[in-house]
Amino acid sequence: MHRHLSQHYGKIAIGATLLATSVYVAMVGITLAHLEFVSGQVPFDMRPFGYGPSDAATLLDALGADGRAYYLSRQIPLDTLYPALLALTLSSTICWFGRRMPNRRLVHLGVAFAVGSALFDYIENLGIVAMIYGWPDLSGSLVYATSTVTIAKSVITTLAVMLTLATGFIWARLPKADAVA
Repeated sequence: MHRHLSQHYGKIAIGATLLATSVYVAMVGITLAHLEFVSGQVPFDMRPFGYGPSDAATLLDALGADGRAYYLSRQIPLDTLYPALLALTLSSTICWFGRRMPNRRLVHLGVAFAVGSALFDYIENLGIVAMIYGWPDLSGSLVYATSTVTIAKSVITTLAVMLTLATGFIWARLPKADAVA
């Protein structure tokens, strides 16, 4: 099965990239932009360095009931699709480029970071949903935990992208005579 799947990594990578990019553009250009416009605050999803309880309270208060409902009904559903699509994009790209690499450790590490990035994004989403549902009784512990997950997600995603780029760079430098069809 692995051999059969490996013949399709390129197609999977391209298809997943198109889907992930479409969802990302919709989030950044529509839902996250709307949340920022309504509140005058940067949404949780776009704070790679985290936030504290006062930041979270300011955002949730400024969103108002309609903005919080929009976060739950528009942003969270899109951000439920995006992590899996990004992980599939990164993983399939790494596997596609990594097929010819003699040492597969970089490939395994890249795939692990891609999957880890998605898992942390889902945990972040659960924290955001819990903060919205719990409003106005905002737990400082919940905010700090969600913020920590946001930071971890940002770091892990950055590492996954860097490993994908490194795999592509190594692949481009491998001798073409060894190319696998």
